[in-house]
Amino acid sequence: MKVGEAIAEIMKREGVEILTGYPVNHLIEFAAAKDIRPVMVRQERIGLHMADAISRVTSGQKIGAFCMQHGPGSENAYGGVAQAYGESVPVLVVPMGYPRRLAHIDPNFNSTQAMHHVVKSAEPVILAAEVGNIMRRAFTRLRNGRGGPVLVEVPSDMWNEEVGELDYTPVLATRYGPDPAEVKRAARMLAEAKRPVIYAGTGVHWARAWPQLKALAELLAAPVTSSLGGKSAFNEEHPLSLGSGGLAISKPVRHFLDKADVIFGIGCSFTETNFGVKMPKGPKIIHGTLDPMHLNKDVRADLGLIGDAALTLDALLAELASLVTSPRDPVPVAAEIQAVREPWLAEWMPKLTSKDAPLNPYRVLWDLQHTVDRDNCIITHDAGSPRDQISPFWKATTPLSYLGWGKTTQLGYGLGLAMGAKLAAPEKLCMNVWGDAAIGFTGMDFETAVRERIPIMSILLNNFSMAIELKVMPVSTEKYRSTDISGDYAAMARAFGGYGERVTDPSEIVPAIKRGIEKTQAGIPVLLEFITSKETQVSRL
Repeated sequence: MKVGEAIAEIMKREGVEILTGYPVNHLIEFAAAKDIRPVMVRQERIGLHMADAISRVTSGQKIGAFCMQHGPGSENAYGGVAQAYGESVPVLVVPMGYPRRLAHIDPNFNSTQAMHHVVKSAEPVILAAEVGNIMRRAFTRLRNGRGGPVLVEVPSDMWNEEVGELDYTPVLATRYGPDPAEVKRAARMLAEAKRPVIYAGTGVHWARAWPQLKALAELLAAPVTSSLGGKSAFNEEHPLSLGSGGLAISKPVRHFLDKADVIFGIGCSFTETNFGVKMPKGPKIIHGTLDPMHLNKDVRADLGLIGDAALTLDALLAELASLVTSPRDPVPVAAEIQAVREPWLAEWMPKLTSKDAPLNPYRVLWDLQHTVDRDNCIITHDAGSPRDQISPFWKATTPLSYLGWGKTTQLGYGLGLAMGAKLAAPEKLCMNVWGDAAIGFTGMDFETAVRERIPIMSILLNNFSMAIELKVMPVSTEKYRSTDISGDYAAMARAFGGYGERVTDPSEIVPAIKRGIEKTQAGIPVLLEFITSKETQVSRL
């Protein structure tokens, strides 16, 4: 068996069903021969984002995989690998490398060396006989511990070398839980807290700990908020939901965090970022995280619970059983949430229901939320205004129906996530919300959605401007129109063979969305282009 065939066979045994990539990388052919579907993209970053979504939507039960050419292909892929690393997403990355005799000669791009600080591990194939061991290490790292990309670089002169008989069994996946003594302390602290708040991170999704999170909230009558990555871990229609927070934040999130006496972060890193919720200084912090390196990194912790979010919550619930013998009355907390939310929402209603033209982007997203079946969709935002306009107001109702992100915010990330989500969950309506800046980065890959028969619905908010930059670029805008951008993107979608529609009238927002849904159900990718105002106000408290 040759090296390339062995790698493809190992991927097959590990349950990889789709390989995104861009040639020339010989793994594409070897994988196709093993009935692993190759999906070719127009640029490398999108392929990584698609693989990223496959891992996310399945909570890592299916591992997304990506491969690319040596040299320029690997150089172009760097941003996508870094994005997956920042978001702790397990993705198998298999770049082709320069021949071994050239691999370390300047200026050749050596992926193993160049990407080692944005992956969990990076290892080249040097000896054919070691392929099984190298891939065993790679998949073990992908399936265990905190997520992140793992890189295996295959030199171009290695593909056809003989491995011999392949001895490979799929790797084990382990979980670990917190120190029982710390669980006792945490349970008592939560039981005695007067105003506890639960802050759910992405780790709740990876552990599929949604039922336990709900059980803990209802036992303690504790309000729940989340990071952008944790959004949809808790039903945001639940009376105890505060919604999620990022750069934009709802008033209930800020109100309850600032008045909390104990904040329990579960499955989160508490990473300090402009695109995350700022934690107040006063409350005691219980930090439940899979990675001990997160403890005291950015937020001082009073207690640390190191382990899988589901095991941590299971242990806490068991310990709390003798301290809180029946669920506490949620009515006072729910009433306080509503008392804070209603006036905040009323302030925003003029924008959310605006009848102006150009359209207000908040109106578009409000109508979208009330037109789609939120229980059976997957939506993701893009960087900048789309993220800040959707995240405080969209109520996610089922787990992983909202793919949020924000530690590093590359424009154009959302398109690949929507396509990867559709590949992983073809029965769902999969959508990305982006702006005219983001489509300039990755818009050509709408053609990939058409060619590869991936019927997503892409919601484009086009204001012909880099609107959030207007305040910081007044001179360059006035003198050189530096923030002006333009395009007829609905026409672009039609040119690629998809369905494209431009909407300018508020009364046509909902009909256009319904037409778009029908087209996706017929297997046609959709791009709905809404011509919007240069809206810059966001909910920052």
